[in-house]
Amino acid sequence: MPARRAARTCALLALCLLGSAAQDFGPTRFICTSVPVDADMCGAPVAAGGAEELRSNVLQLRETVLQQKETILSQKETIRELTTKLGRCESQSTLDTAAGRKQPGSGKNTMGDLSRTPAAETLSQLGQTLQSLKTRLENLEYSRLNSSSQTNSLKDLLQSKIDDLERQVLSRVNTLEEGKGGPRNDTEERVKIESALTSLHQRISELEKGQKDNRPGDKFQLTFPLRTNYMYAKVRKSLPEMYAFTVCMWLKASAAPGVGTPFSYAVPGQANELVLIEWGNNPMEILINDKVAKLPFVINDGKWHHICVTWTTRDGVWEAYQDGTQGGNGENLAPYHPIKPQGVLVLGQEQDTLGGGFDATQAFVGELAHFNIWDRKLTPGEVYNLATCSAKALSGNVIAWAESHIEIYGGATKWTFEACRQIN
Repeated sequence: MPARRAARTCALLALCLLGSAAQDFGPTRFICTSVPVDADMCGAPVAAGGAEELRSNVLQLRETVLQQKETILSQKETIRELTTKLGRCESQSTLDTAAGRKQPGSGKNTMGDLSRTPAAETLSQLGQTLQSLKTRLENLEYSRLNSSSQTNSLKDLLQSKIDDLERQVLSRVNTLEEGKGGPRNDTEERVKIESALTSLHQRISELEKGQKDNRPGDKFQLTFPLRTNYMYAKVRKSLPEMYAFTVCMWLKASAAPGVGTPFSYAVPGQANELVLIEWGNNPMEILINDKVAKLPFVINDGKWHHICVTWTTRDGVWEAYQDGTQGGNGENLAPYHPIKPQGVLVLGQEQDTLGGGFDATQAFVGELAHFNIWDRKLTPGEVYNLATCSAKALSGNVIAWAESHIEIYGGATKWTFEACRQIN
């Protein structure tokens, strides 16, 4: 307590001296000392107007300090904005200098930035692009069968352009590896190759469009080239209530570990109403109302395979067929649980919520075709007819494979496909 009183005494003494500062005492100094509580703090009476003047000075000083603080904060914000803008300008200038500005009319960048991409990565990216174009050309061979001479001539022309591009790419990568060529040459080379690739993409797309207009509605496949959480297809129709079903499809996959989720059907309150999935190092499984059965499929060899699964709610009996032959069966899979109606049927992704909640690690990577569903158990003979593309093969009476029934999202593509003619 004595220390606190001394501190208060010192403070009051300072205020008294400030109040007396209006009088001309010459040079002054502050002295703090302990005095009795009831003693006269100032030693001399303060002028009548001293207190008011002191209060006014203190308020003015306080206002000045606040104004200066606001000014400093405003200036700091201005400096921060200018620094950010300057950094962006410098970064953009650096990128422009290193990569070269893309010339107007050069089309979409289909190959990435050569000047900033390592040679090996560049070769890999361009190799994938060119391989994609080649595959699309091979698929075009099966179209326009009535005008084979025109098709062959056009294919030869496009193939010649692709071969020429491959030579340019190899030459460009060799130059990068040797460290030759300046930024100007890099830009010119990149624009030249981009323009050629864009032209090829456009031409092939036009051909595929014409092919799509002419091909039957079920002669197509879906391709999911990457393991993502946004690439998928959705069936426009939902499922009715079913007490039995057969689901069949053609699959081609080589992803590891696990080919992912060829299809999933979710209903309100149950995301795993009906799912086919191969995740991680586990075998392929079918889920019905979150109940699981392991399937004997071995399909991740990069070849086309025809698979079917049949099921009945009575005793939960199921059977699995690969390439027309039964490979496994079981029972007690969600017995006496009917498949619920009015859900969402997705191809290529596993749903954690109704129509969404996709996980890239469970995505299907590969190709899928002729996805059909029946509301009954097919016989072994009917399954065999499907796997061998017999003229007696049936289409699904619940979901039939038709291009008009499928919507694609996120970069999944539709290509022409004829089962048993193109497989393997």
